[in-house]
Amino acid sequence: MARSRPRVWLVAACAAVLLWASVAQLVAVGRLLLLFGVAGNADPSPPPSALPPPRIYKSNGYLKISCNGGLNQMRSEICDMVAVARLLNLTMVVPELDKRSFWADQSNFGDIFDVRHFIDSLRDEVHIIKQLPERFDTRDSDIILQMPPVSWSDEKYYLHQILPLFSKHSAIHFNKTDARLANNGISTELQLLRCRVNFQALKFTPQIEGLGNKLVHELRAKGSFVALHLRYEMDMLAFSGCNHGLSPEEAEELKKMRYAYPWWRDKEIDSQAKRSQGLCPLTPEETSLVLKALGFQKDALIYIAAGEIYGGDRRLEPLRAAFPKLVRKEMLLDSDVLRQFQNHSSQMAALDFIVSTASDVFIPTFDGNMAKLVEGHRRFLGFWRSVVLDRRKLVELLDLYTNKTISWDNFASSVREAHKSRVAQPSCRRKLENRPKEEDYFYANPHECLANSSLCS
Repeated sequence: MARSRPRVWLVAACAAVLLWASVAQLVAVGRLLLLFGVAGNADPSPPPSALPPPRIYKSNGYLKISCNGGLNQMRSEICDMVAVARLLNLTMVVPELDKRSFWADQSNFGDIFDVRHFIDSLRDEVHIIKQLPERFDTRDSDIILQMPPVSWSDEKYYLHQILPLFSKHSAIHFNKTDARLANNGISTELQLLRCRVNFQALKFTPQIEGLGNKLVHELRAKGSFVALHLRYEMDMLAFSGCNHGLSPEEAEELKKMRYAYPWWRDKEIDSQAKRSQGLCPLTPEETSLVLKALGFQKDALIYIAAGEIYGGDRRLEPLRAAFPKLVRKEMLLDSDVLRQFQNHSSQMAALDFIVSTASDVFIPTFDGNMAKLVEGHRRFLGFWRSVVLDRRKLVELLDLYTNKTISWDNFASSVREAHKSRVAQPSCRRKLENRPKEEDYFYANPHECLANSSLCS
């Protein structure tokens, strides 16, 4: 009987959330239909005859953007910049993706997203072209102004600081676009447009969507499954400076890597202090203990939604021992099928995004961009189960347990108690004045676009 309590806890908690969410979604379905023309979890691709009429407006100039970061960070940047182009009545150029970051992925926008769908589905909001007209000389600063907008800016900044620049320049190239639009204080119309881009316009290519759906089908054939975003990858460990559980040689390797990339600003990092603040990803061993404490049984089917785990199979051994039905995309798909996506980290991340969005339960071990974007998508689909781990509390409990200060029963009950209210559910974003990095991220909980929007007015 004792063994069943964690599972009962999880089922009861999730059932309550889903019941609330279902009622709320029915109330809001009219609003969602108006916003997207379809239900939130249906295929949003309109047939050619159902394309919205183009918006007719006098363009104030051209906006070119270069995204920076991984796939999910770039996804949010594209949503932001479409909203900016709409606000300023600009003609937007199909975004350029980051090719210079750690991942060195040479994918273009059209290698990941359906370009024609992107252009057509937004034609009633923004005129989007594939490239600047030939008359533009990218080397002429009088014609094209290169600049990054200020981070976390509101509409006033773009209207009063950016728009006047188009009287001197025919085009502006935003060469950095990460977090350049505020989470809050933005008009409802623009917030809804950010959602429309995110949930409707940014559709993966048929090749990526087909393979992602095949992965989901393979997993569904085995039963219900958990998508575990195990962010224990080399870039994350190097960037964060988190070296708990690593050998001195591994810690030194990651430190050298951190120094090798000039755009990773923080070089000397106190790993222990960061971990105690909950700012480090959980290790595979820590993750196995947390999953067991939450009530997941040994026969749980767990899909690892991540790139190459630092330390490989050796590092995964504790997690695999606890959950033998641990799978990765490389285990489910033929190597010949996957070959076209290898060496393209963003395309591989797109496959993980599809699986994570469709999973029965989503659990990220770190709250990075993928964790936040997937959580937001699952909220939009009807508040599907996402467990947002309290890493600060977990580190405290994990240390007490591994030091034999508390028993397993005390550890497990404390973990469950700490996460009673951390199953993603209808809520309003937490706002912090002048602290945008610390407040709730728009894309993790775009409440203006969800069923609980009226509660957050």
